[in-house]
Amino acid sequence: MKDPGFPEGDAIVYCQGAFATTNGKTAHGLVRRSQRYRVLSVVDSTHAGKDAGEVLDDRPVGIPVVADLETARQLAIAEGIVPTHLVIGIAPDGGRLSQQARTDVEKAIEFGLNIDSGLHDFLTEDPGFVALAAEKGVVLRDIRKPPPRSELHFFEGKISEVKALKIALLGTDSAVGKRTTAWLLNDALDAARHPSVMVGTGQTAWLQGARFSIVLDSLISDFMAGELEHAVWSAWHEQRPEVIIIEGQGSLLNPAYPGGYEILAATRPDVVVLQHAPARSEYDGFPGYAMHPLDRQIAAIELISDRPVVSISLNHEELEPAEIPGICEQISAETGLPVFDVLRDGADGLAAVVASYVPATPDDTGEEPR
Repeated sequence: MKDPGFPEGDAIVYCQGAFATTNGKTAHGLVRRSQRYRVLSVVDSTHAGKDAGEVLDDRPVGIPVVADLETARQLAIAEGIVPTHLVIGIAPDGGRLSQQARTDVEKAIEFGLNIDSGLHDFLTEDPGFVALAAEKGVVLRDIRKPPPRSELHFFEGKISEVKALKIALLGTDSAVGKRTTAWLLNDALDAARHPSVMVGTGQTAWLQGARFSIVLDSLISDFMAGELEHAVWSAWHEQRPEVIIIEGQGSLLNPAYPGGYEILAATRPDVVVLQHAPARSEYDGFPGYAMHPLDRQIAAIELISDRPVVSISLNHEELEPAEIPGICEQISAETGLPVFDVLRDGADGLAAVVASYVPATPDDTGEEPR
């Protein structure tokens, strides 16, 4: 459901030096989908002059990649549009703002742009940024800044009230495409008349406009389970969907981003879809840390959750197009699970698999989904 306040404005997405890399995943998400903003352009000199959609997915989307902030601003003005926001589209390890990025943020504030950032370096706690923003009359918004403790929820057990099918969309690594697949699955289920809601758990989903959304890695650990439960319960309570898809974070066995434990424990999913990049031999960003085999990752998830992994969604990075069908068949033969490349082929097949687990009358039976 689109928030009546969307879109909030016309945005330039900042991704200098990182577009089409795993550190540019926030920008990628905004190019592929955005309700919160109208995306005007992406700043990254390494791909300047190209269409952002062609760079990512070989499909033009009408969003140009430009070399710098000034070019982005002038391009918009030439088309009769005054940009309102700069959205930080980089997501580097540790979530820190580089010196070049700091300089560009200062320029954006000078231009009168509101700044939305999902990094761990909080702009609203930087005296220089705060003073300049006050002088120029712009708003700084730190998406990863934790909410006040008074607004946080502790786990209550109300997750048992949720009768929709709950799908955890987890991954075998970080930055592997979990959120993108979750959105595409959401769309495909809606199109197949299985009303669904995607619950976002990271800053990019919030920036894209996910209505039910938290930023999991910004929370105090005592409240992670409660916030996850409350987000899923709120989606059920307000919209009564047939399916709730919960975006995963990191991976169970990732050395730096061991995500998924809280999602499995707090949201108590009925089934799991696992996103996997078969061309990766090491965890993203950590040379020497070999990826655990896919069968072990599946076994770990099923042991912890006592729920089945029902499908593998493929990330086709570093694969040749001609290889993909054979690799899907190979993984399916090895795991006994259906395998889908939803970014290439769409999510209808995956939607059909998960829809087979939807309870017949989720709002009336009072029984747990099978």
